[in-house]
Amino acid sequence: MIEPVRVLIVDDSALIRQLLSTLLSSDPEIEVVGTAEDPHIARERIKALNPDVVTLDVEMPHMDGVTFLRKIMTLRPTPVIMVSTLTQAGADTTLEALEIGAIDFVAKPTHDVANALADLAEELRSKIKAAAQTRIGARRPSTRAPRPRNNRLNSPAEKIIAIGASTGGVEALKALLTDMPAICPPILITQHMPPRFTAAFAERLNRSCPMTVSEAKHDEVIEPNHAYIAPGSHHLELVRVNGHYKCSLSDGPPVSGHRPSVDVLFRSAARVAGKTTVGVILTGMGKDGAEGLLELRNAGAITLGQDQASALIYGMPKVAFERGAVMHQHSLSHMADAILDACDGKPKAHAHEVNASAVARAG
Repeated sequence: MIEPVRVLIVDDSALIRQLLSTLLSSDPEIEVVGTAEDPHIARERIKALNPDVVTLDVEMPHMDGVTFLRKIMTLRPTPVIMVSTLTQAGADTTLEALEIGAIDFVAKPTHDVANALADLAEELRSKIKAAAQTRIGARRPSTRAPRPRNNRLNSPAEKIIAIGASTGGVEALKALLTDMPAICPPILITQHMPPRFTAAFAERLNRSCPMTVSEAKHDEVIEPNHAYIAPGSHHLELVRVNGHYKCSLSDGPPVSGHRPSVDVLFRSAARVAGKTTVGVILTGMGKDGAEGLLELRNAGAITLGQDQASALIYGMPKVAFERGAVMHQHSLSHMADAILDACDGKPKAHAHEVNASAVARAG
């Protein structure tokens, strides 16, 4: 019999603690071992109860969630799911928490809390179970200084880079983009994230990455040296109009369970850019992006996947690899070099890729 995931709930609202306890305890694979109303109590209960996962409110008295998260990651690294409000301040704080080491987050409703939380219950349960499987100690520090790079691409406008990510993507995308040179092909990114959060995410990346980073706008002409993030409420597609590549946004139904969907981005690139595309799938739960990446590969694109050893959640990259969509697997620390090699038309295989491939086949 599989042991249930042991969860500690940290939230200053008695109502939220009660609702979360009830919703999580309804799943036999999850056991709520305790609750805490502030970080001081939470610290003692983490020591006493040794939970597998902690859900942590962003805004709390005495010590904010991010400050407490830093202490957890330093003193007793534990998988943490942040519970955030759907506000601009909540988005900024949550993104900081994800960069520090939180696994994922859910957006806490501000109205009709009981019913809204019930709607989020399955999402939260899935994220808690995934968090319990992560290896906190294997995570790459987000404070690493970027490596200096020569702008070695001769014609950055001739290629287009399409990237998809989900759980763990905030940290992975920051690491990848800071490793890329300022002069680079246009980069289109779909990261699973709700509205408001994607705008804040783009702004944070723009402050720390060599290229310009912004939230994509409908009908915007894409340019080299610029990365475009899909808005949390819309699918992002690559289209070609009058000889120019543009961003196209749509609020159609979810695809592969998501809006924005990685499959939508990859399929659009396969249709209009084909072999001039470099497709990249990073860490994340589920299978979004696998079919679209396969279409990209079949259209002549070079397709890359993050390897198991460096992925926080080896879900999306694994499914894509097993479908035959991934040509080469790379660690996150080697992914920028792999993308640049692909843009130069000379993708390279390395020993660590072969090992990752063997692991994936065995798994």
